[in-house]
Amino acid sequence: MSRPGAGGAGPVGVVLVSHSAAVAAAVAELALGLAGGDGPPLVLPAGGTPDGGLGTSSELIGAAARVVDRGAGVALLVDLGSAVLTVKALLAEGDELPANSRLVDAPFVEGAVAAVVTASAGGDLDAVVAAASEAYSYRKA
Repeated sequence: MSRPGAGGAGPVGVVLVSHSAAVAAAVAELALGLAGGDGPPLVLPAGGTPDGGLGTSSELIGAAARVVDRGAGVALLVDLGSAVLTVKALLAEGDELPANSRLVDAPFVEGAVAAVVTASAGGDLDAVVAAASEAYSYRKA
């Protein structure tokens, strides 16, 4: 597993894409609070539309991804259908997101926490994606 700063790259960045700015911000706050640590943000919300409405915004997603990109990759977690489509379209365009950006198939809250904790511990992009995806198997009962 690579460590922050290894090979000149910092930690993996995480972008939380939700139809709601409040939901994305709350999940980011929860994930950061559980991961601990300080320093530059490694997770940012990209929720809602630029005017504060419900929906997704290519511009907000791209801006958040560029801020959290430290050269180790960016994991994008999404909440619902059109968020998935928006991120897939950005990835297909090829130049809208930082190199080595990935859409992660994971539950939004549990996956975000696992991704941010793993990224803050120095996990590489593969480890961050795996941790978030494994959150599907978390049993609650």
